[in-house]
Amino acid sequence: MARIIDVEVRDVRFPTSLALDGSDAMNPDPDYSAAYVTLRTDGPEAVTGNGFTFTIGRGNELCVLACKSMAPMLIGLELDDLRADLSLVWNALVGDSQFRWVGPEKGVIHLATAALVNAVWDLLAKAEGKPIWRFLSDLTAAEIVSIVDFRYISDALTPSEAMDLISEARSTNTLRERDLVKDGLLAYTTSAGWLGYEDDKVRRLCREAVDDGWGHFKVKVGGDIVEDLRRCRLVREEIGWDRALMLDANQKWGISESIENMRQLAEVSPLWIEEPTSPDDILGHARILKAIAPVGVATGEMVHNRIMFKQMLQANALTYLQIDSCRLGGLNEVVAVLLLAAKFDVPVVPHAGGVGLCEYVQHIAAFDYLTIARDPSKILVEYVDHLHEHFVDPVRIENAHYMLPTAPGYSASIRDESLEDFTFPTGRIWMSRS
Repeated sequence: MARIIDVEVRDVRFPTSLALDGSDAMNPDPDYSAAYVTLRTDGPEAVTGNGFTFTIGRGNELCVLACKSMAPMLIGLELDDLRADLSLVWNALVGDSQFRWVGPEKGVIHLATAALVNAVWDLLAKAEGKPIWRFLSDLTAAEIVSIVDFRYISDALTPSEAMDLISEARSTNTLRERDLVKDGLLAYTTSAGWLGYEDDKVRRLCREAVDDGWGHFKVKVGGDIVEDLRRCRLVREEIGWDRALMLDANQKWGISESIENMRQLAEVSPLWIEEPTSPDDILGHARILKAIAPVGVATGEMVHNRIMFKQMLQANALTYLQIDSCRLGGLNEVVAVLLLAAKFDVPVVPHAGGVGLCEYVQHIAAFDYLTIARDPSKILVEYVDHLHEHFVDPVRIENAHYMLPTAPGYSASIRDESLEDFTFPTGRIWMSRS
């Protein structure tokens, strides 16, 4: 009987700050990074599971240390037991009485929880020879509900209501899967809109994206408002008015400032403003949303947990819900938030602006499309054209759509040569810069 016998954690960093890839109003020079977990099992058919949590450079070592501190709780766990109880690891990690004091369910500890929990899911899906989206979609409704920790959210969503949501979606599952396999998941691009890019580069990238069939573009704002408006006009010149434009302030503004700035930026007809203010300010988001309608409010990449999402939904504080695969505590909590969003009939538009996040979210969005979403046509998935070459099973984009992954697992495995080159600070790339 196979069991986990080793947990390895690496600090992996990519120097994206050199080209200002990923730059925004709050993070002008990020180095996209991952606290990268490898689980190894014993037995004649040993399987390896991988997971990671995303950071932007300094501080990644804290997530690595947190993963290493929590890793002993996984040693000795048997795959059969993990498959029989899909919440076993989640409950062990978030329920540990001493680790809860340095959380609970937020911050560095929760980021580490995501890396470990996602690695276990990768392990289980590989053991069954299925990509995660298929592994999840093949579960019974009762098994899917068992994934969710309803503590703290049952006032908004009960297990019985979750079962009903899944049953309703599955009534059209055959048609959903046919469309998904044929067409893939509609995506939007952020690759042309980083705040640190020069005008000529933005224009070139917009033109290339239009030629490649992209119909949804996101632009970073949050600098000087006059400059923000100028850049947005520039993008509109390149993409026209028949394509969607979304804006992202990355938490830069206060409440009144958000409302005033969006009144000016309404000139470029944005679909939404993303993270206009602090992700912790639930009532502030609700006030902004009411004031700037019909422009929507999108947020979620920095929302700590399912409890905060519950309150945002209850307070009508967002129009589009943007889960992050690693900010939440891994796939168990992601499923909880997908179900909450379906209950409140709010579309989930996953965040994927970081190393490996596109690889993760394609599975989440596909599962949501097939099994949960009330209106799957509203699903829109972020795409960033960075660093996919470092993954064993990178995303495939065709005509601005994610095409379904077919390899077993969560698409989270980084190539061995990339680990050797970019492990911090001993990898070849980092040694050459010292």
